[in-house]
Amino acid sequence: MDEQKTAQTRGEAGPGHPSPPPHPRYAQYRLYRLCGATALLLILSGLVHLVVFAVDGGPWNGPVSWRKPVTFGLSFGVTLLAVVRVTSYLRVGPRLRAALLGVFAADCVVEVGGITLQAWRGVPSHLDMETPFDTAVSMTLAVGGGVLVVLLTVFAVASFRHRPTGPAGMALAVRSGFAILLVALASGAAMIARGVVLTRTGHQEAAYDSTASLKPLHGVGLHAVLVLPALAWLLSRTSWSETVRWRIVAAAAGCYAAAVVAAGVWAVLMY
Repeated sequence: MDEQKTAQTRGEAGPGHPSPPPHPRYAQYRLYRLCGATALLLILSGLVHLVVFAVDGGPWNGPVSWRKPVTFGLSFGVTLLAVVRVTSYLRVGPRLRAALLGVFAADCVVEVGGITLQAWRGVPSHLDMETPFDTAVSMTLAVGGGVLVVLLTVFAVASFRHRPTGPAGMALAVRSGFAILLVALASGAAMIARGVVLTRTGHQEAAYDSTASLKPLHGVGLHAVLVLPALAWLLSRTSWSETVRWRIVAAAAGCYAAAVVAAGVWAVLMY
């Protein structure tokens, strides 16, 4: 009798009694750890393909190059890490946050996996509809990009509906980061849409060239959700007053916004 009570006290199943289900918070914590591990694997994939590029050579630019698995692996890995951390400041239910992050992590793997697969096959990953298989990969990546836009838009809306928590300047950093990220996602969606139209009308080479003007805007804005909250967090480790820290974050957000505007103007001029 005493042994049964001890087993139940430790959370173990007694004779004829099923083990109690894990606490929901424990399951969510495991998911966050899994997302972090996935992000690190994506970053590692990017670094490995940087070594492959150094050994194999070939062009860095162009629709077929080792640049894409390198940059996409690093970018998606860093973005996933940033989103997992930054969303902890949002006033979102833990179950909803866990569900959204789980889908986001899976989508990041699909995107990087498809791009990496096509790089090893020696064919373009986006806008390639030469064969049924290439079309399936391209459309999967396009749909995955749409899923990313939806998920990150949900987080962005949540950041503006309720003031994010955190140290001085964090609310501004999170909101600014998500707002700029949405601009980057919109430019990415525009690249895909323009390229698909050109591809469907028989202008394959023009489709590849059409994305060049929007790439700086897409690249600059993509990591604001990492840079600005990271700055706010680093400032929280200093002894400066909350007013000073908020002003520094505000200045950084203004500079980042100016860079995005400059990239947007360049895109218009180069269109």
